[in-house]
Formats: sequence, structure tokens, C-alpha cells
Amino acid sequence: MFDWKSPGEWKRVFRYYQAGIVNTAFGYGLFALLVYLGVNIYLAQIVSHVVGMAFNYLTYSRYAFADHRANMTRFVLSYAVNYLLGLGSLYALSQFVASPYAAGLLSTVFVSAINYLVLRKLVFTEKTA
Repeated sequence: MFDWKSPGEWKRVFRYYQAGIVNTAFGYGLFALLVYLGVNIYLAQIVSHVVGMAFNYLTYSRYAFADHRANMTRFVLSYAVNYLLGLGSLYALSQFVASPYAAGLLSTVFVSAINYLVLRKLVFTEKTA
């Protein structure tokens, strides 16, 4: 599943997290802008999440997984599962970790690693010649 010895795999992981930082800044920036403009926070959250997901698709497909074939339907489904996994892991960790910030950070690290593997194996597949 993950080739620990492959420099190409580690390069892809690095690019995945670089794109993730840009994606997070974009999504949160859009949310903050919408709230600043007076949009209800829940509407701002859903708009920024949907627009952010489209932005994420572009950054992952054109940067982190540029040498792979992309499947948009699987991408959307993976983000739905990723969201639910994040909620579940946050709940589970919050039962054992006193700080909500630490629980959130641990959940994010866990879910982002799972998300990489899902994107790598199910969404962005090897191009065949």
C-alpha cells in the first residue's frame, strides 16, 4: 500500500502536506471572509467547505498526485468519509485526552494520514500506458 523505501512516495507525501497547508489556508480564509462580509457562520462554513473541496481537488490532482489519474466522484465520497472519520476520532480521543486542542490535533494527524492512503489508492490511481 505504501512503499516506505520509495523516494517518489515520500515526495508525494511531502507534496500532499504542502497542498494541505494551502488548502487549509484557502478554506479558512474563505470562511473568515464570508463571516466578515456578514454571512451566517453556518452558511459560511458550508460554502467554504464545498468551494474548498473543489479547490482541494485541483491542488491534489495537479500538484500532489499530478502523475496519476483522478476520479472526482471517489474524491467527493472520500471527503464525506473523511469528515465522518474526523468526527468519530475527535469524539473518541476527547474521551481520553483532556485538552480539546490536543484531541483535535491528534484527530487531524490521524485522519490526514488515512486520507493520504485513501486518495493514493482509491482516488488518484496510476496512469496506464
